[in-house]
Amino acid sequence: MTSPLSYEQDDLGVVTLTLNHPETRNALTGTGIVEAMLEACHRIEHDPSVRAVIITANGPIFSSGGKIDEMERQIGSGFGSEVLRQEYRQGIQRLPLAIHQIEVPTIAAVNGPAIGAGCDLACMCDLRIASEHATFAESFVKVGIVAGDGGAWFLPRVIGMARAAEMSFTGEAIDAKTALDWGMVSRVVPAEELLSTAQTLARKMAVNSPPAVRMTKRLLREGQTSSLANLLELSAAYQAIVHKTAEHAKIVGDFMAAKAARRAARK
Repeated sequence: MTSPLSYEQDDLGVVTLTLNHPETRNALTGTGIVEAMLEACHRIEHDPSVRAVIITANGPIFSSGGKIDEMERQIGSGFGSEVLRQEYRQGIQRLPLAIHQIEVPTIAAVNGPAIGAGCDLACMCDLRIASEHATFAESFVKVGIVAGDGGAWFLPRVIGMARAAEMSFTGEAIDAKTALDWGMVSRVVPAEELLSTAQTLARKMAVNSPPAVRMTKRLLREGQTSSLANLLELSAAYQAIVHKTAEHAKIVGDFMAAKAARRAARK
């Protein structure tokens, strides 16, 4: 049986996770993708060799979100509200928590439509790159439900409250150009260049000091909710740590050696 998620790691420690259930348009529910993603996140968090993560998808659709037949099952008389509440808490709601806890940079390489929970999955990442074929829809109201996967937390942080409200209340999709204009994605590229662009960007992150990158990500996250005074205090603590790392010592040593060589060459 084909795995619903592929896990590949290159020589620089860049992991590419590829949603691999194109027959359901990479639906997150009822396909095993959520469970596989949770396992992958656990693996990443316990592997210090990982330096960046790319999330993309096989097929023309990034992710269609939830399956309608799963929603039909949930409507059934055998599922009370409390059962459904626990199903969300023990199911898809574990995914945003797991992705949010990843210490290394995460990049969503959005190859096509990202719908509902698929849109939210992209927003769970630190940044997004879009193929020219990508679209984004916070479309839960179109099927009479709400974002049960944390979309109401992620989306306003990505594009601001007013635009998040527009997307959430209308359920209408935006194209890649609009997503770029709104700051949802950092760049739009031709479809055939999407993965290579994401890999190049990830590798530019991966060559930097792992402790510095991980702590920089944590500071960016903390800066969204902390006061300036608290963030400065945390920054001082992190700076005291990274100043003593082997990576920092090597970079400074190499710089000073090159500077001395330049001076010697001028004499």
